[in-house]
Amino acid sequence: MRILRLMLTGWVFTMKTNLRSGFMILTAVIQPVIFASIAFFMFQAGQRSGTLLYAAIGAGLMGIWSTTLFSSGGSLQWWRWQGFLEPLVASPAPFALVLLPATLANATYGMYALGMTLAWGKLAFGIPLTFAHPWLFAVAVPATILSLGLLGFFLASSFVLYRHANALSNMLEYPVWLVTGVLVPLSLLPGWVRPIGWLLAPTWGVRAIRDSALGGDPLPAIGMTLGLGAVYLALGAIFLTYFMRLARERATLSLT
Repeated sequence: MRILRLMLTGWVFTMKTNLRSGFMILTAVIQPVIFASIAFFMFQAGQRSGTLLYAAIGAGLMGIWSTTLFSSGGSLQWWRWQGFLEPLVASPAPFALVLLPATLANATYGMYALGMTLAWGKLAFGIPLTFAHPWLFAVAVPATILSLGLLGFFLASSFVLYRHANALSNMLEYPVWLVTGVLVPLSLLPGWVRPIGWLLAPTWGVRAIRDSALGGDPLPAIGMTLGLGAVYLALGAIFLTYFMRLARERATLSLT
């Protein structure tokens, strides 16, 4: 119960902090609408049924990934700048239980991106929001959010050791959009790109959401999404322990 209370408190605190951040609002609410509008105009020439909903889901996942990527490293940097990082590390609770709810909250905040994208598509472009498997859609979205939050936890583990590791997020945003098939189908990419996408949760998350919305069998993709999330959690906990020890040895924990 103490662990659950700790994680719930961290999740609520991060959600409240994000609501006061103009950058988070831009990333999760405004930016996906811009991307969705561009995607809608590009895809509107196609006559295939469900094309615009296909683009809407992809644009929403773009916003979720951007929110998770930038905020996971940004949370650690903010804690470091405010002088919170050292007390949090020195607290009795394992630091993984402090960092994990923050990354999950950041991914949860990305649900605004998907919701705003679908609402914008409905209001501005008349996209019919009818899902082939509504109950599985309701399962696929939380599974994707959970897996992306765990991926953010895995990435954030390195930010404890390296001061400028958050600059890596600027490099990872667009390549991940491309190799995971968020907007461009993987069949149009070179064959060597596909194995890279199979290791990333957004690939299976967007497939699960699209299959549940447009028709298909989303259960295998949902299973892969949750399985990768478990792998990210295990690797993130191992790397965080290792990087925390190195940060103490090198006295780099508080460097900005």
